[in-house]
Amino acid sequence: MKSKIVCFILFLICGAGVSQNAPLEFSLLRQNDNVEALKQLQSKNTYQKIKYYPLGNQTYLSFGGSWRFQYESFINEQFQNSQDQDNLWYLNRVMLYAHLKVKDKFQLFAEINSSLIGNKENKSPVDKDELSINQLFLNYRLFNNWSVTVGRQNLKLGSGRLVDAREGPNVRRSFDLAQLYYHKKRFSATTFFAIPVQPKSYVFDNEFLSFNETFSAIYTTTRFNNSSALDTYIFYQKDNGVIYNNLQGSERRSSFGLRYFGSINSLKFNNEVVYQFGSMENQNISAWTISLQLENKTKVHNHFYNLGIKSEIISGDRNKNDNTLNTFDALYPRGAYFGRVARFGPSNLIDIHPYINANFNKLFIELDYDVFWRQSINDGVYNAALLLEYPDVNNQRFIGQQIGAIIGYEVNKHINLEFESNIIFPEAFLKQSNQGDTLYHFVLTTEIKF
Repeated sequence: MKSKIVCFILFLICGAGVSQNAPLEFSLLRQNDNVEALKQLQSKNTYQKIKYYPLGNQTYLSFGGSWRFQYESFINEQFQNSQDQDNLWYLNRVMLYAHLKVKDKFQLFAEINSSLIGNKENKSPVDKDELSINQLFLNYRLFNNWSVTVGRQNLKLGSGRLVDAREGPNVRRSFDLAQLYYHKKRFSATTFFAIPVQPKSYVFDNEFLSFNETFSAIYTTTRFNNSSALDTYIFYQKDNGVIYNNLQGSERRSSFGLRYFGSINSLKFNNEVVYQFGSMENQNISAWTISLQLENKTKVHNHFYNLGIKSEIISGDRNKNDNTLNTFDALYPRGAYFGRVARFGPSNLIDIHPYINANFNKLFIELDYDVFWRQSINDGVYNAALLLEYPDVNNQRFIGQQIGAIIGYEVNKHINLEFESNIIFPEAFLKQSNQGDTLYHFVLTTEIKF
């Protein structure tokens, strides 16, 4: 069935003669695709008629989706070459959507997902979901500046450091929520109450509306001018099944954050600070993070390169025997926080991450180098799912060094190819934990959007 869908996609894109100059752009969250630009075309081909099907005055239907196929390989995935290893597997994801928009008042968006994986024995919850509802929500504009959304949705707030759709892994993150949104020229605000959807492996079996874990937020953005803005937010998470280095149980955690971002001439910046407080069983929570990013566009030999550096300090628990938990919880971050290799998650970490990237016509190249230390030597190292992966078994701080490269090629606006490779050299903390072998990771991605 899936192969027939892929053939149909290729027919629409290639056989129907899609114009590469058509005024159409694709977004990460497909409900934001700019399909209304197609109504300006005097004549439309088959594909464009499916993308924009008018039903009346300012009312239309749009259909689309994506197909992503990946080959992925690890060597020494847990920094040990003596263990049995899955050397090569493939991930296959198809998402299809329908979008009904009635003037500027009402929207209905529905998106299904099918994520499969082959040749991998130790599957994670974000590897496989045979068939599920990824998004299904109603949006209604109450007044000129107010709208309400109810249903299932992917979320991405700000930079995605704390709340993201989790595009890197095979299965995206969804929330069942009720959301109120306000906006005017230089200010916007949203508040919502959400319940994370827990992915399962088979057909329409995802766990939903489980009030053991809930997430609430108030998120505002203030634009000072056309080149800088400030995000201010407060998050509240209730979770009854949390495990840290030396503690497990019910958690009530609030996060207050500020994010200042924008540009000054050729320099871009994206800086964020978060403080967390609350309770975990019989302990108080006091955790924090500081994230810095600077990127400068530089011209060398008549070509522009982006030179950047990222750095984060993310708190870990200082003392196992006091009544305060200092381990930072990044809540619902990107699944590939430090690249698709995703060995380390954003808790108890210090990293320095210089990089360089450039576009050469349709070719994109990025090279990066990342160095990791433990922020606290009394806490362990967590994985991308924020589960304790490498326990605190020694007093070493230096975790490892990571070298990465990405080569991407945009065939056209519909078809993208990408190869990513990472090598992690373990240092004292991992070596003294009997995990001293160099890790190699490769992933080849083909994605078609339509």
